[in-house]
Amino acid sequence: MKRVLTIQDISCLGKCSLTAALPVLSAMGMEAVILPTAILSAHTEFKGAYVRDLTEIIEPVTKHWKEQGITFDSLSCGYFGSASQMALVKQVFAEFKSDGTRVVIDPVMGDYGRLYTGFDMEFVEQMRSFCREADVLLPNLTEAAYLLGIDYAALPQDRTGYEKLVRELAKLNEGIVVLKGIQLEKDRIGVLACDAHTGEIIFCERDYLDAKLSGTGDIFAAVCQGAFTRGMGLSEAVELAMDFVLECMKKTLEDKNHRWYGVNFEEALPYLYDRR
Repeated sequence: MKRVLTIQDISCLGKCSLTAALPVLSAMGMEAVILPTAILSAHTEFKGAYVRDLTEIIEPVTKHWKEQGITFDSLSCGYFGSASQMALVKQVFAEFKSDGTRVVIDPVMGDYGRLYTGFDMEFVEQMRSFCREADVLLPNLTEAAYLLGIDYAALPQDRTGYEKLVRELAKLNEGIVVLKGIQLEKDRIGVLACDAHTGEIIFCERDYLDAKLSGTGDIFAAVCQGAFTRGMGLSEAVELAMDFVLECMKKTLEDKNHRWYGVNFEEALPYLYDRR
């Protein structure tokens, strides 16, 4: 069985980050090991959430793993509460990456053209440097703009422009980049992926569901990590991630009593298990 490590926060309530990644990776048939960077009573769309920073556990936890001879088939990370955590995780990657171990980075910084609360341009600069560690980089459009130092309003509006953008992003990590949230038609949404090693570019579209549902980015990232770890190619991995997120959203919107703070990914796990 493949063993994978995912490094991000735990939102006790909210169906995102580690509480979403862990069951998704398990459904894909792998042992998911977690390294929490913080614990939140609920994700940040809840007002007044309690947050406990866990930076101090990163070094002793990973030291113990090294003493036990633990190895991983892939490594991933998501939201960081601070730049100091980013520096520590970079060390973790250096310690546990070996031949064949893929590093998947979701450079969580912002959305809809703005940085998330608490992040500034210094954080962006450090994230840009950190992204060079990625074998697979998973930015949304806002994060892509900040990583490349361009105005969000000046992002391209056609496929040719997006292909140029994703090739520029691939120069950061000299690996795979999957750019999320591209909408060339009103009723369609897609991702554009580029492999800097082979020059391959793929564009994958699905129906656009006009609903803002938390946690879909974390789920997409977890499926990508699982798919690449299982040896899927670029097109197959991206299509599986898109299909599963769409299935999660459909299950959620079909439920008239669904929770406002996340998607019903639990109901879609059999779909993922069958497709893995």
